[in-house]
Amino acid sequence: MKTGLHMPPIVETPTGPDTPKARAAWHGHWASEADTEAFARQLATCPALAHATLALHGDLGAGKTTFVRHLLRALGVRGRIKSPTYAVVEPHSAIDCPLMPAGEPLLVWHFDFYRFNDPREWEDAGFRELFATPGLKLVEWPKRAGPFLPVVDLDIDIQPDDMSHTHPADAEPDEARQVRLTAHTPTGQCLLDALTA
Repeated sequence: MKTGLHMPPIVETPTGPDTPKARAAWHGHWASEADTEAFARQLATCPALAHATLALHGDLGAGKTTFVRHLLRALGVRGRIKSPTYAVVEPHSAIDCPLMPAGEPLLVWHFDFYRFNDPREWEDAGFRELFATPGLKLVEWPKRAGPFLPVVDLDIDIQPDDMSHTHPADAEPDEARQVRLTAHTPTGQCLLDALTA
């Protein structure tokens, strides 16, 4: 990757004969929000993203929604990008997304299950149907959805960096993040491959 980010190569996780799919992980460091944006732009170039489900992990304030905003902008989403904290889901469409055929918008659903606590809401709100439709799904607080959440292609874990060890001179203490990505499907592997091309 040529963005100047501090990205080590992908580390393969060993698998045994009973493991159905090989998993791969990527560990990285974002020194600043500019690194977060550059990472999102690189991810947005991967065609597999158009029909992927990404789960975002991290504490409150870790930078999950900031990453989503940069990713949506890189995909061509215009207008205000709201956090779905209270609405649970915010739909978006990118009219001129380079990942899609001309004239066909990319549909994106940004979920935030932080306040999700009633399993009946899954069916009542139509989440099953949304996850079954084509498009990109971005899921914050996926563990709150428990067993209802379909298979995730890529886990993205974002944590504030405590700056307790040596970092580049351009690191911003309030913006630095440690990042771990784990692929669970061939689509997730394609996304990891795009980040290391």
